[in-house]
Amino acid sequence: MEKSKITVQANISAPLEKVWQYYTQPEHIVQWNFADPSWYCPSAENDMQIGGIYKARMEAKDGSFGFDFEAVYTKIKEFENFSYEFGGRTATVTFQNLNQQTLVTVTFDPEDENPIDMQQAGWQMILNNFKSYTEAS
Repeated sequence: MEKSKITVQANISAPLEKVWQYYTQPEHIVQWNFADPSWYCPSAENDMQIGGIYKARMEAKDGSFGFDFEAVYTKIKEFENFSYEFGGRTATVTFQNLNQQTLVTVTFDPEDENPIDMQQAGWQMILNNFKSYTEAS
């Protein structure tokens, strides 16, 4: 039985071009790519082309745990959406221009280790960090 995908969204009070830039450029990714304030993203790389690799390191600030997230781009339509594959799972990020606001929607395949609601909450917290960072900058 195939699991349903999980979706998270945030309406960002910023124009589409800025939202795309802040979501895809490594110097911005390291500022928002973590679910909890006790974590951070010390490094990110993004080769945004089909077959290109996205890498982000996430670590607990106390040094107790960390992991690398790596994905390969499978589809990119600049300023509209992109998809990537990671560990046999896929995710799609869409950007909807709403004049001076941008709706960002992330849809992804769940993993088997954690409950669905926990996965959804974690990805939503990361997206909420992105919203806060982008709107404050």
